[in-house]
Amino acid sequence: MKRWIALIVIMLLAVMAWFAGRYQAINLHQPWDQQAYVWQRVWTPQHAEALAASHDLFATLRVLGLQVHPREGFREITVNTALLKQDGRPLWLVVRLDGQLMQLDEAAIYARLQQQLQRWQAAGLPVIGVEIDHDAATARLPEYQKFLRQLRQWLPPSLQLGITALPAWIRSPALPGVLQQVDSSVLQVHAVLSPTQGLFDDQLALEWTRQYARLSPKPFRIALPAYGMALIGFDAQGAMVESEVSQRVAGNTQELTVAPQQVADFLRQLAQRPLPHLRGIIWFRLPLTNDRRAWSMATLRAVIQHQPLLANWRVKFLPQPQQNGLYDLIIENQGPVDAPLPREIHIQAEGCLAADAVGHYQLATPSEAQRFIRISGDQLRAGQSRPLGWLRCQQITPGGTHVIP
Repeated sequence: MKRWIALIVIMLLAVMAWFAGRYQAINLHQPWDQQAYVWQRVWTPQHAEALAASHDLFATLRVLGLQVHPREGFREITVNTALLKQDGRPLWLVVRLDGQLMQLDEAAIYARLQQQLQRWQAAGLPVIGVEIDHDAATARLPEYQKFLRQLRQWLPPSLQLGITALPAWIRSPALPGVLQQVDSSVLQVHAVLSPTQGLFDDQLALEWTRQYARLSPKPFRIALPAYGMALIGFDAQGAMVESEVSQRVAGNTQELTVAPQQVADFLRQLAQRPLPHLRGIIWFRLPLTNDRRAWSMATLRAVIQHQPLLANWRVKFLPQPQQNGLYDLIIENQGPVDAPLPREIHIQAEGCLAADAVGHYQLATPSEAQRFIRISGDQLRAGQSRPLGWLRCQQITPGGTHVIP
């Protein structure tokens, strides 16, 4: 009898462990929908490649279609409507209203918005909503509420209305009134907090999200960063921000990046405690091949699909024809994630006569021809490679290459 009881207890424990594992797996892979912002102001042939590569990742696209700036005025973004129609995914038309606008001209903004909507709908685009991205000062939220109420009356009932919300608004008593005017919202948890804090603080973002979930009476999503930017000429008065478009101004540059592992850790913590009304993640921004500050599509995919975010470095030796013992050296990132270039690369070889480094590397000393030291930082995207240098040696030691991240 005791033996049977022991077996039953073991089976019960095994079943409980299985259910616990299933619960954890489900919790860590929340059924959030994944969307992406298409934020480029100039469309290029690379959009076709990026849209095709992301079709299985993002159920919906949010496309920048109109900007209003106090100095530049109205700017309607000329998107590739044929490409978006062929893509077929539901679209949100995003209207960017600069926070420096002294007032919101409701009639003028709606007239331009209506024109852009009509163009998109006439081109056969599946527009399902309009998102207003306005980084209003907290004190101006009551005015913003009136603007949204009027806009909701003007928009056809078939279109959803959403906004981008800022963490600074969370403590405002005016925020509930703003959220009542829209069907959904997007909490943006990335911004330049300071040159030292960077673009994204996962613990702050987690706290903001939980606070927002307690306040929002309607569905919301989180906008997460998949990009970097530069601060140019930073001083007490501020700095120019450069991201996907070059500012072409002089001054010291400080690069701000967001580590994929940091965002992955945030998502894992977020999944451990389900939040009311949280529906999904919107990634900023859809990466193009030449967008050097955006994550690669491979990195974005690895984070979304919970893959191990480990760099895998390989040094290639390319022998030069008719140059006995002369090799060009290539460093390649074979991992699933963009990563900073390795700090050092050591190559064991025999009978070395000469060597040199290129790009972001230099030789440690003339007498250590096989030791390459990084002298300036940069990222290497997943699947890409770049020259490391060259060396002339009689024999390369098999397995003797060591990469120090």
